[in-house]
Amino acid sequence: MKGLFAREASAGYLLAGLATLSVLLVFVEANTRFLVPVRSAIGTIAQPVYVLGNVPTNIWEAGSWFSDVVSDRTGMRARITQLEEQVADLSAVSQQFVAMREENNRLRELLGSSARVPGQKLIAELVAVVPDVQKHRVVINKGTADGVAVGAAVIDTRGLYGQIIETARMTSVVLLITDTTHAVPAEVGRNNIRVIAAGLGEYDHLELEAVPKSADIREGDILYSSGLGGRFPQGYPVGTVIEVERLRTENFAFVKVRPAANLDRSRYVLVVSRLPVGEPE
Repeated sequence: MKGLFAREASAGYLLAGLATLSVLLVFVEANTRFLVPVRSAIGTIAQPVYVLGNVPTNIWEAGSWFSDVVSDRTGMRARITQLEEQVADLSAVSQQFVAMREENNRLRELLGSSARVPGQKLIAELVAVVPDVQKHRVVINKGTADGVAVGAAVIDTRGLYGQIIETARMTSVVLLITDTTHAVPAEVGRNNIRVIAAGLGEYDHLELEAVPKSADIREGDILYSSGLGGRFPQGYPVGTVIEVERLRTENFAFVKVRPAANLDRSRYVLVVSRLPVGEPE
């Protein structure tokens, strides 16, 4: 029993001694710089322990950083996809805007043309082309319900286009001036010589009929509708003379004309009638 109590007493003394030593070290640390080299050496020795102790934290932070990078990359990809979709949408809108602007310009040109043309006027849009290579005919979206009548002249922003030959309630058929069955009275702007411009079945050519070889017609002369017959408005461009050929073996000169109207490109046209809308000729 004495041995046991002796060991317990020595443990108490050891604890008291360590406590006293701790207080003494605290006092020395607070009032002197004696322990600075010792603390530095201990910190150097303990550095690996600190590193090992921070390994789990570093691994956790690295995992979080990698997760954030992956998340950010996924978000960036989604953002890029969204921006690409927006660019595509804006491109489509831009193209529609350009098309609408060009369409408005064509309509303004037609409205400007209507100021020069007497009679009733109606803007129409092409909706179909007659599927026959031997015929130059198109269908417009205006008919008898809009006051369109057979025989009404049709023009575009640049010149004479054709005339109405068939009508329905909501649509009409236009015979182009280049059709082989069509002819229009015209006159040379330079000297007022009267001629007949006939279609050849080609969108880019007309031919003048029965032109005397002595007639004063030159390349570059502009032809205008003469208004004779009351079918077409007077003074509207028909075309420009591009070739004049006078052969000794022929009685008449060969004169080729390029139409003024955009016969194969115009989308909007102007239907013109000298009579009040709906009134028969």
